[in-house]
Formats: sequence, C-alpha cells, structure tokens
Amino acid sequence: MVTDVNIPEAGDLDAMVAAIDHLPFIVAVFEGPELLMVAANAATRAVLPGRDFLGRPCREVLSDLVGQQFVDAYHEVYRTGEPITGRQWRAHLDQPDGSVHEMFATFTIVPWLAADGSVRGVIGAGFDVTEQARARQAAETEADRLRRRYEQSRDVVTELQRALLPSGLPVLPGLQIAASYLLADADTAAGGDWFDAMARPDGLVALVVGDVVGHGITASGTMGQLRAVLQERLDAGASLTEALAAADRFARRVPAAHATTVCLALLDPGSGELLYCTAGHPPPLVVSAAGETRFLPVTGGAPLGTGGAFPVRQDRLEPGDLVLLYSDGILERPFVADSPSSAPSAASTSSAASTSSAASSSSAAELARVAADAAAGRALRDPSATVAERVCAQTIELLVRAGGHADDITLLAAQRVTVVPELVLERAADPASLRGIRVELGRWLTALGAAEHDAFVLQHALGELTTNAIEHAFSGVSPAATEPRTIAVRAVLTTAGRVEATVSDHGGWRAPERQPIRGRGLALTAQLVESLRVEPGENGTVATVRHPLNRPARLLTGFDDAPRTPEPAVLLIAELPGDDETQVRLAGPVDAASATHARQELLRRSRGGAVPMTVDLTGVTHLASAGVAALFQIAEQHHDQKAALTLIADPGSPAREILDLVGLPVTP
Repeated sequence: MVTDVNIPEAGDLDAMVAAIDHLPFIVAVFEGPELLMVAANAATRAVLPGRDFLGRPCREVLSDLVGQQFVDAYHEVYRTGEPITGRQWRAHLDQPDGSVHEMFATFTIVPWLAADGSVRGVIGAGFDVTEQARARQAAETEADRLRRRYEQSRDVVTELQRALLPSGLPVLPGLQIAASYLLADADTAAGGDWFDAMARPDGLVALVVGDVVGHGITASGTMGQLRAVLQERLDAGASLTEALAAADRFARRVPAAHATTVCLALLDPGSGELLYCTAGHPPPLVVSAAGETRFLPVTGGAPLGTGGAFPVRQDRLEPGDLVLLYSDGILERPFVADSPSSAPSAASTSSAASTSSAASSSSAAELARVAADAAAGRALRDPSATVAERVCAQTIELLVRAGGHADDITLLAAQRVTVVPELVLERAADPASLRGIRVELGRWLTALGAAEHDAFVLQHALGELTTNAIEHAFSGVSPAATEPRTIAVRAVLTTAGRVEATVSDHGGWRAPERQPIRGRGLALTAQLVESLRVEPGENGTVATVRHPLNRPARLLTGFDDAPRTPEPAVLLIAELPGDDETQVRLAGPVDAASATHARQELLRRSRGGAVPMTVDLTGVTHLASAGVAALFQIAEQHHDQKAALTLIADPGSPAREILDLVGLPVTP
C-alpha cells in the first residue's frame, strides 16, 4: 500500500491540478501547517458545492466536518507523517440551500513529502460509498428481521441483559436524561454493565452506572440483583453511602459481585447540587453550557466487596450543564494507543491514582472532546434528539468507529434545563377547538421531551375528555345563559415524572350514551393512561388523568435512524394506486371534528356498504373514539350487505393500537 506521496517542488501545480481533475474519485490536496487547500478535483467539488476552496485552511473548507473527526484526521497525518484510512464513515455535509446531506465515505489520507523528506502537506483520496452503505444497511435490516426469532431463542444472555436494564428513563421537570448501551463486540456477548435513573420521593434524582466483572449469564444475573438492591435503598431515601453499603454487603456474600465498580450520584434538578461517589469507577464528566469539559475528582471509593469505604464528594451543575456517567469500555477501546495498558480500568484497581490517570489519558480526553462536540451539535446532525441523547448516542458512534470496542459500553447523561411551565388552556366548547387543543398539548409535551408513544397516549386521552366536555357537559346549563361556554385544560409535570392533567367544564354531567359516533371515549382513556378520575359537581365536571413519562434508552446494535414523515394537519382521504374509489387511504386525525366526514365519505364510496372496501389507516395520526364508532358503523353496514371490509394498520401505529384495544379486525 502507498504510504506517502513525493511530488517534486519544482514546477507549477497547475499541471497536477489538471491531471487530478479527471480522476473519478474524491481528491483533495492540502499544504503547510495550516493545511491550505491547493487542489480539489471535480469529484470533490461535486460533493462540496458552492464552497471557496483554494488557498483556504482545511478547517474553513471543511468547517461542517470539524466535529466529525475528518478534519482531525488530516491534521494528524500532517503531524505524524502516518497515513489514516477509514471505511464507510458517515458524514453530514451542509448544503448551499441550508439542508444537510448525509453520505458515507471510504478514504485514505497520506502525507505529501517534499524532496528532502519533510512533510509538505497531506493528500486525501476517497470514494462516495453511500449507495453501497445504504444497500448494506438494507441487507442488514432484512437479515436481522429474518434471524430475529432464532436469535431470541438462542441468545439468552443478550435477552437477559435487555430485560434487566431499564426500558426507559424518567422525563422530569428541569432535567433531561438519556442513556445508551452498546453490547460487547465479542463472543462472550453481553456483560455486566448497567445504568439507572430514578426520581426519589425527596425530589432528588439518582443516577447510576455500574460494571460487574466478567460476561455471560452470571454477570448479567448479578448485575440485575445489584441494580435491585440499589433501587430499593435509593427509593427508600437512603444516602449514597448507605445505598453503596447495602450493595457492598451483597457483593461480600455473592462471589460474582466481587470487585463490581459503581458511579452513583444524587442530583437536585432545582439547585444543581450534585453528590457522587466513585466506587472504583471512572469519574463523571461535566460538559458546561459553554462547551467546556471537566472530569470530577475521584472520591477514592473502593470496588464493592473489597473492604473499602465509600466517601462522597459534592459539586454543582449550572443551568445548561450536563453530567455524563460512563463505563470503562468507552476508554478501553482496542485501537486507541493508550488503551488498555496506559489507561487502566477502574474495575481492576481501587486506587484513586489509577482512576485519575484514566481521566487524564488521551482516550479520556478524546471522550471529553467528542462529548462536547455532540452536546454543541457540531458532530452528526440530529435535531429531534435532546442534548443528552446526542451525547450518549453520538459519542459511542464516533469513538467506536475509530477505536473499536471489546467490552460493553454504557453512557448515562443528565442535563439541567429550563423548567417547562404548566399548560393552561381555556377554549370555546366547540368541536372546532379540538385540533387546536391537541396541537398545543403536543407542543407542550415536545417541550418536556415526552416520547412519541406517551405523547400519543396523552393527546388521545385528553382529546376524548375534551370531546366529552364539549358534547355532554353543558346539558345542565340554560340555553339562555349569557356567559360563553368554555372548557379548561390544565397539565403539569410532577417531580415524580408524571403528567397530571385535568379537563373541566361549567355545566352538569351527563353519563355517556351509545350514539352512532360516541360512547367509547372514557373506556379508551381508562385503558391508555395510568389512572382516570371523573368528578361531577354542582359547578361542573373535572376529569383528571395521570400518566408517567418515560423516554426510551438506546440499546444499540447500530447507528441508523429512519427519517420521520411529517404528520398531516387535517384528515386526507385518497385513493390507493389503481384509481379504485373503494381502495382508500386515510391520513391525519380522525376525531370528533372529522369522523362524520370520514364515515360519510367511506359509505359513499362503498355504496352504503354494498361494495367490498379496503381502508388503509397507516397514515392516521389520531384515532379518537368518534372515529372508532364510525368504523364500527361502517363495518356493521358491510356485514349487513355481506360485503367485505378490510382495515389496514401497521403494528405499533396509533390506529393499530386503538383498533387492537376495541377489537376491530385489522390487517396485517
């Protein structure tokens, strides 16, 4: 393989530029300590349209790649004189129209040597392999689908690990929490890493990352037991020292738990006060709102079961600051120069000096730099993710692709954010208000950081309650009353991570009746949320729902996310390919405001149920009880006319979840 390029200094560079311009792959030539670009061929200009190239530093030409390791690679080759090769690296490139283009590149960067052997510059040559990468991803997705059932029965360790780790993390006022877990890239499969985050009754939030020595079923089972011990003690209000002492007693009795390392922290989201203990574990990393990083001092705690104490230290997070807990798998990557020999695992020693050394090693410095880039949005673009989610997911992706990984890797991040105010809405008691209430509620839930499924549940539940209030709750009010008829919606996120929402009116309560397109709202709501209470009174009715918010943790097997399709704002009814009006697709909300139109349109197209019909509900974003009742009526019409009705809804979609609850047959 060619490791350097020696181009004579004599002569003009124009000849070289003209020659490389016709090469069918990306070529970029940089010269001098600042790596000024002196040549870029047509393929390079096509990938980077609208840029001023020649005579400009590499960091300016490729400014959008600064946080994605490409620019660092060019400077590293110039500094060391050693080539760097990358295979199918993902990159996000800013386009002239403001969009972001994602591509995958396979490349080699080599030193450009002067006649005397000194490094004159660097030359990068690469291929756009996006098509091949996408094909690989599609093939891997299909292969994963085909072998999933087999793996679920075979890979007991991995499934046990997933079952023992938390499926979600609480959404809390003033705090955004995220976690990512990457399984070991080894035959031993999953190991004993774990993470946890829990809101305590005293308002503090407990953050835990631990690492049981070893891999396999024993390590996973031991991890689950230790996690349960710490959960129970922390939920009961124990201090850090008391909780770790309980886990230490367990580790003394169970040999598999011996030398387990733990980083345990208690954070007050309101004041930012942080208490923490590093029991033989690497110290937390803090990324400030300004992008500065610092590793907290180790506390000198010993691994569990080794006879040491558990001293606690205190720190404080300012608004916008993020604290990152991690396992040593992110530091001990096989292809990082100082790992594992010069950055020892905290699991192998209890000395504060060793942990401090790990925090100051180049692998830890790289962790800090990449985490800061991800927090600031300088790495891969992911506008839908929170800062904590970007740090957890992108830090793993960017570090592992360059350094590999042999052990499990766990990251847990918590960022102090502005508390989202209580939602207070008062709207006219009119079906036309439903969509506006749903939109406002959706914005509020998005601001909280609610996951898509929780947002669906609460929008659906409150949509049913507001519909009830509008249609039923004013039966006791005199038609001659002059005050406007309104309903009020209030919602707040409690420190326990639960949304408490009320819908109230000013009329008399009337029990739900079975009407053509009504009567199922309260039953659906009760099945969707944690609790529902309806309290009729002389001055109106108050309906209250409570539902916990959890944001899913990322248990990683890859790093590719499918793009989301924007949701239609109003109900759309369109024919499926083939121009057959009895083959239709619904997209958008089917609620009290649109259900009548949907029912009438579907009955018209099916000649009152006399003609077989297929209705694709995959694009339905909100299926209220009014829509369910309309579908039941259409199904009854088709049954009476002995004509088939086929409803299509993807598993996991909003429509499918509701249809499964009410028992309407659906395909697939």
